[in-house]
Amino acid sequence: MGKAEENKKKKKETLLNSAFDLFVRQGLGQTTISNIVEHAGVAKGTFYLYFKDKYDIHNKLIAHKARQVFSLAENALRQSGIKDLEDKIIFIADHIIGQFTENKTLLKFIAKNLSWGIFKNELIQDTTDIDISNIFWTVFEESDKKYKNPELLAFMIIELTGSTCYSPILYNDPLPMEELKPYLFDSIRQIMRSQEIKFI
Repeated sequence: MGKAEENKKKKKETLLNSAFDLFVRQGLGQTTISNIVEHAGVAKGTFYLYFKDKYDIHNKLIAHKARQVFSLAENALRQSGIKDLEDKIIFIADHIIGQFTENKTLLKFIAKNLSWGIFKNELIQDTTDIDISNIFWTVFEESDKKYKNPELLAFMIIELTGSTCYSPILYNDPLPMEELKPYLFDSIRQIMRSQEIKFI
């Protein structure tokens, strides 16, 4: 990557970080583009090089933060030496839950805003950042197990994990997250087994 490209990446990252800080503190409705560029220390024109409006940066920010979470989990998975697909998915879910437990602000921001549509459109199609599609599908492709509809399976696992961990992490309700994990992980395994194609 050349110096110009590196500068562009840094400016975009600064804008994303500034927007995250403001969205978390003030909310989307109370944050303006002027607030974001002032906080980032860049000109307003720079904002429009990367984003259409504050809703665009908001969606891209959700995707960007989610990419970082998945990327950290995938890097840890690569170092773990785990081979079985179910165990890999459980490891990724557990790692992501751990990140959200450590950073509840991030959990509130992502869980409140991340939908399958954003996951699919922003995380998978935007190739200017970490390639989340490669992270996710490689885990499935490396397995000798095959599934009826891998995308639908991914949707169910992501939705189940995201919606299940929110209240236990933030409010210990209905149980603290550590106590709920065995139930969640057993459910993920059952979903995966129900969608597995059995070869006779």
